[in-house]
Amino acid sequence: MAQAAQHQRPLPQGKEALLKAYNKRLKDSVKSMVDNFSEIMKLARVENEGQVFRATQADEDNFEMTVRAANMVRAGEALMKLVADIKQYLILNDFPSVNDAILQNSHLFKQKQLECDRKLMTLRDDMAADLYDLEEEYYSSTFK
Repeated sequence: MAQAAQHQRPLPQGKEALLKAYNKRLKDSVKSMVDNFSEIMKLARVENEGQVFRATQADEDNFEMTVRAANMVRAGEALMKLVADIKQYLILNDFPSVNDAILQNSHLFKQKQLECDRKLMTLRDDMAADLYDLEEEYYSSTFK
């Protein structure tokens, strides 16, 4: 339960602190997997007769192996969450590529702006010429 709560809390903001937190999560998860796997291997050994009946010991060993396997799965899920967090961090904080994309879009929009300005100027000139022709026609007309 403590591991699950540990992975739910927000991560520190500084890069160094974030890197340390990622490193700790990685080491904790790998250590948990190795420790649980080692304990499962220890349980797999056949021991001599003890004070506990063989069937009872088998049930106890089965239960412990199930719990340890679940712990290994939880550690594996924590590793997958860590990888997802690292990917998200890299995507959100990849400033050079973000800056390049912003710069590229800025150039594209400036070109579009210049193109629109050119078309508007042409349209204005055409409308002024047509208006001049219409005014000239109107004022020189005998039907006013």
